Amino acid sequence: MKPEILFENDSIIAVNKPSGLLSIPNRMGQEVSLKTLLQDSLGKVFTVHRLDKDTSGVIVFAKTEESHKHLSKIFEGRDVEKYYTGVVNGTLMNKEGSIDASIMEHPGKQTKMIIHKKGKPSLTDYKVIEEFGGYSFVDFRIHTGRTHQIRVHMQYLGNPIVCDELYGDGKPILLSSIKRKFKLSKNEFEERPIMNRLALHSRLLKFNDEHGIPLEIEAPLAKDLKALLQQLRKHSHSANTSV
Repeated sequence: MKPEILFENDSIIAVNKPSGLLSIPNRMGQEVSLKTLLQDSLGKVFTVHRLDKDTSGVIVFAKTEESHKHLSKIFEGRDVEKYYTGVVNGTLMNKEGSIDASIMEHPGKQTKMIIHKKGKPSLTDYKVIEEFGGYSFVDFRIHTGRTHQIRVHMQYLGNPIVCDELYGDGKPILLSSIKRKFKLSKNEFEERPIMNRLALHSRLLKFNDEHGIPLEIEAPLAKDLKALLQQLRKHSHSANTSV
């Protein structure tokens, strides 16, 4: 697996992370991660931030200690503009808005986060791009970088990210659920999902490097998300574009 490099200079490398690949090694160290793949070809790289395993899109690593120190500082603060896109379940009551709800770790589950007044301040802006009846395509900007922030905030609104096993029902999207008169082909015993992973994509990062040079790094939408949107546009009977 060769990661797609979106941007690289002497101090920074930005990669389009595929869904299903860890950003950095887990505690067990048994699964391949994007960081280890990069280190195999580049030598040492430094972790700046991370994406969930099933989230696709742009992620940045530092190549020098100076860059690592700078990037870690601005990513922890609010000096980086972080934009995502995703498909959520249902139709949102408001077509755009902000979710200002503090997030903390679930007291009984280490891998899960919850909305709680004792949590860390968390702010997510959202805007509906398209609606498809049972699903909506949404743009997000996160002003804070909490674990699972968009996923938790969308659960809070009642519109969890599609295929989210932790904060939604985790059900895959089948063509038969959106296409009338669907028929399984003769060669297939069972229907294959058109989406069976977390439908969330890190689209764009804007920040200044350690020399003050502004950077905008964008990752094209993953192929499986593109395919899902094509099918929703084709077969959804209440599709419309939000202005």
